[in-house]
Amino acid sequence: MFLGHEPPQLLKQRLFYEGRKFNFEVNRLRLPNKAEGDWECIRHPGGALAVPVTDSGQLVMLKQYRFAIQGRLLEFPAGTVEPNETPLETVQREIIEETGYRAETWQSLGKFPLAPGYSDELIYSFLATGLTQVEDAAIGADADEDIEVLLMTPQELEKAIHNGDAVDAKSISSFFLARPYLPK
Repeated sequence: MFLGHEPPQLLKQRLFYEGRKFNFEVNRLRLPNKAEGDWECIRHPGGALAVPVTDSGQLVMLKQYRFAIQGRLLEFPAGTVEPNETPLETVQREIIEETGYRAETWQSLGKFPLAPGYSDELIYSFLATGLTQVEDAAIGADADEDIEVLLMTPQELEKAIHNGDAVDAKSISSFFLARPYLPK
């Protein structure tokens, strides 16, 4: 992972917060050049995201309230990988819970670090096609979610991204990973 360079030496690790979704720790490191310092890190089990595409070529998106930014973001459905769950199982569950759709076909688009400057969280991104609506889905039933389901064309989403609309980074990255498979 260090691309041919010697990794830093861990001198001390302190857990400051243990939460339901992530942990926060401070690590005392010695770099290969012998400099020492503290590095904060959020430890996260990872997330999985779906780029759901209807048979008519529309993207199933969410407009979701996010407390940290005090506003609503345009996002693809996603969720935290739970213990004893694969990223694919996570996203298959989340797409139903958040959108009311089930996908027949899943294609991995890859994985990427979300914010490597302070977190080890990886996002596993999937293209979801062959969508059908789940009749009795309780969309946004989680008490901590405030979501609205939207359908957008790829062109509408790309325009929103380039206009600087509030689209989150994991959705932007996944959209461009999925772009070769989407209708023009």
